[in-house]
Amino acid sequence: MSEAVTRRVAELRATLDRLNVEYYVLDTPSLPDAEYDRLFAELARLEAEHPALADPDSPTQRVGASPASAFGAVRHVVPMLSLNNAFDDEDVIGFDRRARELLRAVLPADEPIDYSVEMKFDGLAISLRYEDGRFVQAATRGDGTTGEDVTANIRTIRSVPLRLARPLPGPLEVRGEVLMFKRDFERMNERQREAGEREFVNPRNAAAGSLRQLDPAMTAARPLRFFAYGLGQVGADWAPQVPARQSDLLGWLAGLGLPVGPRRTASGAAALLAAYREVLAGRAALPYDIDGVVYKVERQDFQAKLGFVARAPRYAIAHKFPAQEALTTLLAIDVQVGRTGVLTPVARLQPVFVGGTTVANATLHNEDEIRRKDLRIGDTVIVRRAGDVIPEVVAMVPDRRPPDAPGFVMPASCPVCGSAVMREPGEAASRCVGGLFCAAQRKQALRHYAQRRALDIEGLGDRMIEQLVDSGRVHSPADLYGLTAAELAALDRMGDKSAANLVESIERSRHTTLARFLFGLGIRHVGEEVARQLASDYGDLAALLAEDWDALIERKARIQKDNTRRRTKGEALAPVPLEGVGPEIVDSLRRFLAEPHNREVLEALQRAGVHWPVTERALQAPEGRLAGRTFVLTGTLPTMTRDEAAELIRAHGGSVSTSVSRKTHYVVAGTDAGSKLARATELGVAVIDEDGLRRLIESDPVPGDRGS
Repeated sequence: MSEAVTRRVAELRATLDRLNVEYYVLDTPSLPDAEYDRLFAELARLEAEHPALADPDSPTQRVGASPASAFGAVRHVVPMLSLNNAFDDEDVIGFDRRARELLRAVLPADEPIDYSVEMKFDGLAISLRYEDGRFVQAATRGDGTTGEDVTANIRTIRSVPLRLARPLPGPLEVRGEVLMFKRDFERMNERQREAGEREFVNPRNAAAGSLRQLDPAMTAARPLRFFAYGLGQVGADWAPQVPARQSDLLGWLAGLGLPVGPRRTASGAAALLAAYREVLAGRAALPYDIDGVVYKVERQDFQAKLGFVARAPRYAIAHKFPAQEALTTLLAIDVQVGRTGVLTPVARLQPVFVGGTTVANATLHNEDEIRRKDLRIGDTVIVRRAGDVIPEVVAMVPDRRPPDAPGFVMPASCPVCGSAVMREPGEAASRCVGGLFCAAQRKQALRHYAQRRALDIEGLGDRMIEQLVDSGRVHSPADLYGLTAAELAALDRMGDKSAANLVESIERSRHTTLARFLFGLGIRHVGEEVARQLASDYGDLAALLAEDWDALIERKARIQKDNTRRRTKGEALAPVPLEGVGPEIVDSLRRFLAEPHNREVLEALQRAGVHWPVTERALQAPEGRLAGRTFVLTGTLPTMTRDEAAELIRAHGGSVSTSVSRKTHYVVAGTDAGSKLARATELGVAVIDEDGLRRLIESDPVPGDRGS
C-alpha cells in the first residue's frame, strides 16, 4: 500500500468530516450534494481496496452496522430529568418568584435573576457519552434513571462528532435532542409517496421511530440531526473548566464540535415573557419544530443552590406554546378503570386531525369536569392537544347541540368487576373499591402485595406478574399460594431453579406480621405506619373485620371533643382509639373491608395459610442509637422519602408514630410541614431536620434532645 493512498484516505476523511459540520451543524454547505457524494464514494472504494486502512470513526462507517437483536439498558450516572411546564404568564411569574425566594440569601433584593432562553426542540432526548474525547455510547432518557442503548443508531447521525474537537480526559456526558428538520421531513415523505409507502405523521414521530430501528442502516437513511443543550457526568480532572453560566456552556459545547441551538439571555420574568412572545411569533420560520422555550437560571452555582424537586430541576422550566385545536363530534363517553382503581371517563370522538396526529379519544378526567364543561353525547366539541401531546376536550359549541342530547352519569358499580364505586368527600375521582379482586387493578395489587415492605416475595417482579395475570393463572394474591414450581418453570424465561426459588419465597410469605399483611392489601390511605397502628390496636384481622366503623368515627369525635375540654382544665386526656388516624382513612377502611369481593379474597388468603406469628417488635432492632425514642415524620425530606426515613429509624431501634403527643421525642420536619409541626411546637417536642436525624444516629448532640 502506497503512502499516497494513505495520505489520500486521510484527506478524504478530513474533508468529509468538515463538510458534515458545514451541512449538519453550521447549515452552510460549501459544496453541492453531488460533489459530497463523489468524495464519499471515492473514500468507500479506497477503504474497500485497502482493508488495513479501516477505521470505525471513518465517515463511511456512519451508514449502519449489523442489526441489534434488542436494545440494551443503560443506567444514567447522572439522572436525565424532565422539566416542569408553564402554560401561561402566571406560571412563569410564579417560577421566577419561587427561584428568587430560594435564592434570597445570595441575591440582592432588587436584582433580577439572569436566565438563558433556549428552544424547546420537539424531538427525542438523548445522552451522548465520550471517553477521553471519543464517542462511546448513547442512550435515550427512558424513565430518567435507565434508558435504551442506541449507540449504533446515533453513530449514523452526521452532526454527532465521533471525536471531540478538543480531547478531554475521562468521561463527558452531553445531553441533547435528536430531531428532524422540516425540509428533510418533507423530502423524506416525498420519497415515501413516490415509493408508494406510508408517510410519516410529523418530524418528531419520524425521528423517534428512526432511532428505534433495530437495523442502524435504516436509521442512517433518515435525515436526523442533533442539538446539545447540557451536561450529565463530567470528568473530575477538567470539571473546573466548565463555564459558570449556561449560555457560555452552550458556546463551550459548540467549541468541542457539538451543534447547539440558538439562545439568548433575559433578566427577570418580564424579559422572559417578552422573549417567549418573540420566539412564538417566529416559530413558523424556524427550520425545525419547537413546542415552546426553556428558561434556565444562568449561573451554575445558583442552579446548584436551587436543586431539584421530584424528577425536575427547580432552576429550569419549559414554557409551552398554545395548543392546536379542532372541532369534532362527541360520539360517546366510556369509563376506563385504571390500575389504582380510579374511574376515568373517556371521550370517544369522531376522528379529527389536530396537532400533527389523528385524535379519536380524549380524557375527560372526572365527573365534575364533564359537568363543568356541560358535555353531552352528540355535542360538537373543541379538541386540543394540550402541550401538543395529550388530547383534551376544551369545550362544547352550544349552538350546535342536538335536541335531547343525553348527559353522563358515573356508574355506581365498577364496569370491570362489579364492585362498589366510591367517591371520597373533597375528591374529584371516583374509585372501584374491589382492589384485591378487580381485573383492572390486579397487576398493581400484586405488585404492592409482593413488595419488600409488604409480603416481600422475592422473584415476583413485573414480568412474572404480567405473565401470571395475562395467562389467567392468578386472579388475586390468594392464587399465588397455589402455584407450583412445575407451572412456573413453564413460563417464559423461567428455569427450574428460578421457579423453585419463587415458590420458596411465596411459601415464606405465609408467615408475616399483621402490619405487613395490612399494608400489602393496598387499602387506600393505609401506609406502613397506619398499618402498624391498626395491627397494634386490633391485634388480629378478625377484630378489624368485626369493627363498626361508623360507631368508631362517632366515638373518636366524642373523645376528642371531651379531651379539648380536659386540656383547658389541665386534666388527664382520655386515650383516643386509632389516635392520629383521621376520618378519611377510617372511611377508606370501612369501604374496603365492607366490599364482599375483598372479603372473599381475605378469606382465601387465610385458607391458604397466610398468618402473622411474627410481631413488629421482633423485627425492630432490639438495640440501637435510637432505641426507646419515638419519632413523627412530616413534610418532604431533601434526600429520602418518609418511608425510607421510617425504615432508617426502625433499623436503629427507634419507633415511628403517625401522630404527635407528649410521648413523642422528635418530629423530623421537611419542607411543607403542616399541622404536626404546629402540634410539636405547642407541646414543646424537639423538631429536627433530616441532618439532625442523621446526627442522632451518629450519636452527635442535637439541640433540644430530650433523650429517652
